[in-house]
Amino acid sequence: MRVRRQPKVEILGNVQFIGETLPKFWQKVSVFSKWAWHRGDVRNSKGADEINELQRQVDEQVVIAVALQDEENQGRRYGSQVGRCRNVDRHRHSRGKNLLENYFIPPSLYYDVDFRRRFRMQPHLFNKIMHDICNYDTYFVQKCDTTGVLGLLPEQKLTAIIRMLAYGASADQVDEIARMGKSTTLEALVRFCQAVETLYTRDYLRRPTPRDLQRLLQKAEARGFPRMIGSIDCMHWQWKNCPTAWQGDYGDRKGQKSIILEVVAGFDTWIWHAFFGVAGSQNDLNVLGQSPVFNDVLRGQGPNITYQVNNTSYQTGYYLADGIYPRWTTFVKSILNPRSQKQKLFATYKGYRKDVERCFGILQARWLII
Repeated sequence: MRVRRQPKVEILGNVQFIGETLPKFWQKVSVFSKWAWHRGDVRNSKGADEINELQRQVDEQVVIAVALQDEENQGRRYGSQVGRCRNVDRHRHSRGKNLLENYFIPPSLYYDVDFRRRFRMQPHLFNKIMHDICNYDTYFVQKCDTTGVLGLLPEQKLTAIIRMLAYGASADQVDEIARMGKSTTLEALVRFCQAVETLYTRDYLRRPTPRDLQRLLQKAEARGFPRMIGSIDCMHWQWKNCPTAWQGDYGDRKGQKSIILEVVAGFDTWIWHAFFGVAGSQNDLNVLGQSPVFNDVLRGQGPNITYQVNNTSYQTGYYLADGIYPRWTTFVKSILNPRSQKQKLFATYKGYRKDVERCFGILQARWLII
């Protein structure tokens, strides 16, 4: 809470003018003026000098009082003020009712197939996410405003957010769907992303448990890569509104401004490692040097996976990678020009490295904001 400094200013004896409302202040000034001019000594020069001095003090107090009143009013928000946009009645209640009838209240107008295609998820998953987020952040719960009018439904807010993420739409575009203003839509989007990160990172973006690791190893061995725990690769996320001062750092080889995302994914496109934020002008090796993907291995806390290749034993798992990655024991790369039958057989498994690229394709196809 900001504490405003209250200066102590005294005039006319011990009467304080500062800190009172301006109408009361001007009332005291008026009373003082009448008192001064009705004094008997106003006719002589000495009385006139006293009046001028007191009038000067009054003028100083007026200036100070007006300045303090302006400072106090700076932090306030006014519903009606010159220059502000006119309040638009978006008929949010009727639109919220139509939205519930279209998708959420059985029998709904659209089928579950339509819901899955437009919201990128099944209705039961949407309801679960909405319930979790409303319990985490009361901003998404429908409440009454200061005038007693009900606000937006949580279905309206989440619908606008999902449409922005799924179709890459702007806040103005979803206004016609959810009847939400631009500032409200952007605030809801930020709060939604923060809530999802807090609620689901621990469950869905985590290191594999021993049970998960056993499932990954069994599937990899069935595909011809025993002790393989995933595929690693990087993708560039295009940054359309990159600031001008940063475009040199974030410009990639194609001339676009982008940010790099490093991912480790399994055969079922489960992402259990993601490292995001490196400038687009760097390559996969630079990203690997900054990535925490091998921090557990360096601390000696990595999974204990033993396998043998060419009479050499290894104690850690490995990842399928492309040719730019270094020749480490944790990376297995395909053979560019296979000659022998054994090399040709090994090169046929290059498609399994595409698991992470398939994961990128699914993300970009379903969520156009990526």
